[in-house]
Amino acid sequence: MPYNFYAFMDRMKYIKRWSLMRSVREENIMEHSQQVAMLAHALAVITNRLYGGNVDESKGVLYAVYHECSEVMTGDLPTPIKYFNNNIKGAYKDIEARACKKLLSMLPQELEEGLEPFVLADMDSEEYKILKAADRLAAYIKCLEEHRCGNTEFEKAKKSIEDDLHSRNMPAVEYFMQNFIPAFLLTLDELEGGID
Repeated sequence: MPYNFYAFMDRMKYIKRWSLMRSVREENIMEHSQQVAMLAHALAVITNRLYGGNVDESKGVLYAVYHECSEVMTGDLPTPIKYFNNNIKGAYKDIEARACKKLLSMLPQELEEGLEPFVLADMDSEEYKILKAADRLAAYIKCLEEHRCGNTEFEKAKKSIEDDLHSRNMPAVEYFMQNFIPAFLLTLDELEGGID
């Protein structure tokens, strides 16, 4: 019997983000998830190495890898709609959970048990909080990228996301913002320090 889980996961590359915004460069949820995984890993390492945390770095990365998987069934609902009010937010969370469970049912039972903890992440865990911060950091980086290309469409989103990131009171996020975000504003030549 063929199992469809990974074929559905491969379709993440077809789901576009920022559908209500004019973007200089389109972004899909597969590339977004890879970026969030990298950022979640960075935040977990910063938390553990610099702030004495005890975060499971691998779990944070795996949460990030699968955090958008429900969207292969639901599509990417724009943020203003998704969070319009608590009724819509709650209904959409329920739809996402159902989509995740349906996807998990497309695995052999033995594999389902191995993926379920990451597809259905523990929302009360420190790793999940790190995932959510990494997700917002990725959105912030997207806003910076669009701004560098002269697209003012993302200015309001940039300010809102920056305020949200600071409101989380996460030392690792503040460290990342201070030490890594400025480089996202540089050109390739500036990043390399010039070509010798």
